[in-house]
Amino acid sequence: MDDNFDDADRTILRLMQSDRRIGLEVMAEECGLSVPSVQRRQKRLKDAGVIKQEVAILDPARLDYNMTLIVLVELERESLQQLDMFRKLARNEPQVQQCYYVTGDADFILICTARDMQDFEELTHRLFFENSNVRRFRTSVTMERTKVGLTLPI
Repeated sequence: MDDNFDDADRTILRLMQSDRRIGLEVMAEECGLSVPSVQRRQKRLKDAGVIKQEVAILDPARLDYNMTLIVLVELERESLQQLDMFRKLARNEPQVQQCYYVTGDADFILICTARDMQDFEELTHRLFFENSNVRRFRTSVTMERTKVGLTLPI
């Protein structure tokens, strides 16, 4: 981590990653700082882009998104324009939860969600079958969500 971060900053980041609802008083106590000092540090971390976003993590099954799918995508052409077009397509599709440009057998790996197989089939039409630059895609259906998260070891 950057040298401009001290132990209090690291503690704030760890606490925010574990549960964003933790109150400022608890954070201040954990850091050995005042509440206004914690607020200033949070603002500085947000302004610096260290804290990108604060979100609620939803239970997909409670919203009838019962499937998580890992899709390896191979493109026909890999020009910068074609790569950017696919990135934009993935970013704009709400059912694509994550998108990675990778090396190896595939060009992209997508983590997608779907309510059922029909819902996923409709997604494949939007993302792949209607895209003349997609050479092939291979899908793995997850059996269990063993670990899901974006936390960083701080």
